[in-house]
Amino acid sequence: MNSCFDIDFLEDVTEKLKAVAHPVRFVMVDLLYKENQLSVTEIHEKLDIEQAVASHHLRILKNQNIVKVNRDGKNSYYSLAKENFHQIVTAMLP
Repeated sequence: MNSCFDIDFLEDVTEKLKAVAHPVRFVMVDLLYKENQLSVTEIHEKLDIEQAVASHHLRILKNQNIVKVNRDGKNSYYSLAKENFHQIVTAMLP
């Protein structure tokens, strides 16, 4: 491949895109952009999904550094690691 992009960079980017390319995680990125910061409980209630499902998808997004976690006592609050990740969502709008 003749490209100006480093292979490690390309692999990282494609893994991030794969992480967002699931309907639940796609909506989570949009929700976290709009709400700024939410707990797992708030996310699962707003998306009407099981808490375990929400946690599973948040873990995938966290592992790809798309979301970050701030702990406050027993509670964990999720937010976008970079607001720019929301541009993936807006780029797909009709």
